[in-house]
Amino acid sequence: MHRSNKFRGHRTHGRGKKAGRGAGKRGGKGNAGLHKHKFTWTIRYDPDHFGRHGFKRPQKVLAREAILALNVRDVDKMAKDQGLKEIDLSSMGFGKLLGSGKIEKPLKITVDTASPLAMEKVKAAGGEIILSQNESEKKTSEKGKKE
Repeated sequence: MHRSNKFRGHRTHGRGKKAGRGAGKRGGKGNAGLHKHKFTWTIRYDPDHFGRHGFKRPQKVLAREAILALNVRDVDKMAKDQGLKEIDLSSMGFGKLLGSGKIEKPLKITVDTASPLAMEKVKAAGGEIILSQNESEKKTSEKGKKE
C-alpha cells in the first residue's frame, strides 16, 4: 500500500493546513510578504531593503583620471630641504601646481598645468613655470577643435 493511498479521504494527507502547497508554512518563498506579514522582520533585520540608496556616478566622471596636485608651499619646502633651484614636478608624478602658501626663493618649475595664482606667486618670487609639452599640445588641439 502506497502512502498516497493511505491518506485517501483525509483532507491534508498528514501535513496540516496549507503545509503541502508550495511554501505554505513559511509565509511564502523568498522575499514574499516583506511589506505585509513579514514587515516586522524587515524593520528589524533588513531596514534598508526598500527604497533607493546612494547614487550612480556618471560615466564621464568615472572616466577621468585623478590628477595629483601640489601646492606652492610644498614645492618651496621641498626646494629648501633639498637645496634645489629647478624642480620637475611632471617627472615626480604631479600633474598640477596649486597656489596655496608662500614661495620664498626663485625656482624653475616644470609641470603639466598650474593655477593662475600659482603662476602669479612663482613669478612674484622671481621664478618661472614651464608647462610641459604634452599639456600645451593638448590645449592647442582643443582650441583647433572648437573653432
